[in-house]
Amino acid sequence: MPVERFRTFEEAKEALWMLQPDDTYFRQLSVLWRFANRLSPVKFPRGVFKFKTIEEANEHRLAWELEQGKKFIARIHKS
Repeated sequence: MPVERFRTFEEAKEALWMLQPDDTYFRQLSVLWRFANRLSPVKFPRGVFKFKTIEEANEHRLAWELEQGKKFIARIHKS
């Protein structure tokens, strides 16, 4: 992989994006996601949830994400 130099953080940030992905990119991405799922599988809650406001929905999602984080940390500490 060649070394790239950037004058600003914005230039470096833009270089991270793949604007024209090819088949190799998607294969690598698939391998990465399968690996991540093996390391830390996520089980999404089943069903449909209704919320009166977007704030209520955001609070529910945040609570779920925090619970997932706690489970992940508990798994790490068991090992």
